[in-house]
Amino acid sequence: MTRFEEYAGLSTAIITPFKNNNVDYETLQKQVEFQIAAGTTAVVPAGTTGESPTLSFEEHENVLRATVEAAAGKIKVLAGTGANCTQEALDLTRFAKKAGVDAALIVAPYYNKPTQEGFYMHFKTLAESVDLPICIYNIPGRCAKNIEPETILRLSAIPNIGMVKEASGSMDQASAIMANSDLTVLSGDDSLTLPLLAMGARGVISVVGNIIPQEMVALCRAFDRGDWAAARQLHYKTYTLCRDMLSLSTNPIPVKSAMKMLGRDTGELRLPMTPLTAGEESKLRQTLAAYGLLPL
Repeated sequence: MTRFEEYAGLSTAIITPFKNNNVDYETLQKQVEFQIAAGTTAVVPAGTTGESPTLSFEEHENVLRATVEAAAGKIKVLAGTGANCTQEALDLTRFAKKAGVDAALIVAPYYNKPTQEGFYMHFKTLAESVDLPICIYNIPGRCAKNIEPETILRLSAIPNIGMVKEASGSMDQASAIMANSDLTVLSGDDSLTLPLLAMGARGVISVVGNIIPQEMVALCRAFDRGDWAAARQLHYKTYTLCRDMLSLSTNPIPVKSAMKMLGRDTGELRLPMTPLTAGEESKLRQTLAAYGLLPL
């Protein structure tokens, strides 16, 4: 049994919908309702997929507030409150607690490239200052530096640091964490969900869950009940879609484009994010059609 077992299953890293360069809070709340209907464990607003670096501090707070309101206790809210400035992350995490979120997803400080001691002190400061469950978000491809397993294990001694979003892409790193702690590890890569579940992870913080939450819920549940054939079948079924969400272009460009094609968002991005090229868009449309989400 992992420390925060209640976060097992699918958590969807929801997009931040924009209309005319403003946050579209009505569409945001509809997305939360869509996830509730799918049986998703948690929604994750203002993360990487939510273009959090482009949100003003006021918008970030309002996104969290609107998400909690729409969740209405029917789904957990694992709110993105990370920043490359410890004080800013602390301010956001304190606000999130006040707004009523269930837990905080805190990304490794990016650009600064802290030492391992710097990572440790950053997360320790936040955890000891705010009484909220914390999920460490390790994504070295975005943040320029890895939080080493030894640092994560050291942080696991702090009671409210109970989860890790593992997006390093390293099976060895994930193994080291799970073999030596009771942390709840959640996959940070959709296509690695099943391999990580097989090693002891408990779920996924998903991009593709914006589009096919039912299938990702079903994959996690099939694994949990020991139906490995069904879990493998769902892994192979979803693989191409999962791959394209992260390989056609930088997240969340493909998923926003997909949601526009499916009539669920404007697809609008904020600079420095730019739309897919015509060729990339054509490939994505083919993938969605092959999956059965659009007509062939």
